[in-house]
Amino acid sequence: MTDLEITLAQPHEREVLENLMQLYVHDFSEQWSDQPRGEVGGDGRFEPYPLDPYWSDASHVPLLLRRGGHIAGFALLDAHSHAGRTVDRNMAEFFILRKHRRGGVGLAAAHAIFARYPGVWEAAVARRNIGALHFWRRAAAPYADVEETDVASDDWNGPVLRFRV
Repeated sequence: MTDLEITLAQPHEREVLENLMQLYVHDFSEQWSDQPRGEVGGDGRFEPYPLDPYWSDASHVPLLLRRGGHIAGFALLDAHSHAGRTVDRNMAEFFILRKHRRGGVGLAAAHAIFARYPGVWEAAVARRNIGALHFWRRAAAPYADVEETDVASDDWNGPVLRFRV
């Protein structure tokens, strides 16, 4: 996909990520229909996502995704393993705006990000997020040593894909 651009988000673009995160949490909130999580506050906004580490910790990488010059989504990377193993990168959060979904943007973005940051990766998927699980299985399929582990702990509940790029 030649019109896809992936850039490291700069501190002055933090507000862009905060705004996109509101849309991401809105989409994700349907996974929490039976939980207190995912409710908006009195101001009509979801609780802010903890973005501070993305500008203070070198293991955290905030990426903005653009298609044709327009913002199409974001990816947040870190080095946290949901399966308790050592990883180089974890896809902490990944979001494609609805307008840009179903056209291959997400898969192209994921593969471009993997190519930019080679190593051992994890992508953890919330147990109820079946669509995301199918997506990450497709995204990981071309890479070596793909493992899928089911994790049920206090820290994570769902499948974790591990692979080497």
